[in-house]
Amino acid sequence: MTFRILSFLALISGLTASAADEGVRVSVLGYHDFSETEEETEMKIRTSKFRRQMESLETLGLKVISMEDFQAWKRGDKSIPDKSIVITIDDGWKSVYDEAFPVLKEFGYPFTLFLYKNYVDGGGRALTIPMIEEMMEHGATIGSHAVSHPYPAQVKKFRREGPDAYDKFLRGEMGESKRFLESKFGKAVTTYAYPGGFQTTEMFKLGEEFGYEQMFTVLPAKVRRDTPDHSVPRYIILGTHDHIFELATAFNDLPGMASSNDSAIVQKTPYPVQPEPGALIDQRLPLISADLSKAGPIDPETVTMQIGGFGQVPATFDPESGTVAWQVNRHLRSQGCQVQINWKTPEGKSPEIPLRWNFRIDQEAAYVPQN
Repeated sequence: MTFRILSFLALISGLTASAADEGVRVSVLGYHDFSETEEETEMKIRTSKFRRQMESLETLGLKVISMEDFQAWKRGDKSIPDKSIVITIDDGWKSVYDEAFPVLKEFGYPFTLFLYKNYVDGGGRALTIPMIEEMMEHGATIGSHAVSHPYPAQVKKFRREGPDAYDKFLRGEMGESKRFLESKFGKAVTTYAYPGGFQTTEMFKLGEEFGYEQMFTVLPAKVRRDTPDHSVPRYIILGTHDHIFELATAFNDLPGMASSNDSAIVQKTPYPVQPEPGALIDQRLPLISADLSKAGPIDPETVTMQIGGFGQVPATFDPESGTVAWQVNRHLRSQGCQVQINWKTPEGKSPEIPLRWNFRIDQEAAYVPQN
């Protein structure tokens, strides 16, 4: 199954801000297959890389929430932390149990399995029912991924045959999968992931009829409370495109980047940085720096620093000390700031996870009159 790397798209044109939108944003991650020894592909990610990504969520202070909490928030029944993460895994490969599940259990992260009926207990590399049940005992929930995982070309073929044939086909794929999963696992199935990301308006109506509260796409964007439930975006994390995880976990371009809850976030970085992660500073023109002396060989020409609200800044890198720094030359006026530093090795390889952290500004202590 191949996905094109998509740029950010407007989910629905003409959407206006809702009073229900309190500024919270959620990033839904989508994974497929895992292996430490096999070659990485778009759908298959190295297990060690997956573990580093899960560790990065903790380092960045991003809260991983359950699908149940996500749904309660979407209904307006519950509050969740800003910059929350939902983890989903499609199809039902056995590697989910063998490779990903131990990592998720280690970090205590809840996750959702989008399963299609024909691959449950399908032999070979498919998850077995006991495996799925064990994962459900340790934080997993299940959602539907249709009966046969039909590819877009097959769906379009049935649609061309007319409304009756198309309705029969969709009812079988969307309805029977839900009935099967609920009967096998004894839990209500209220989420659906479009196979291949292909969706039509007919699916929206049937999804509501079958009781799917949210239906997930493969279009990358942050989720807000008023995002349409029939087209919930997801970042499909590809084994061959590391920058998608970076985009999924970057919230600096969104409102509420430094909410009042940020003071409770404990961040860590692999290298010393200033201001320190999560620090509350009393000045608006700080020196921002990072010590990369233990990051291994670095091509000095490739070191870049990006600051929320500024974009890429003219930071300087000292190869002898391994320090990259930039003196802020324009007053920071927001209550929070995110920094990201990237580099490449002399062989042209980038770090799998960039150096990124937040700090906050004490707006009263660092008051600057608005001119």
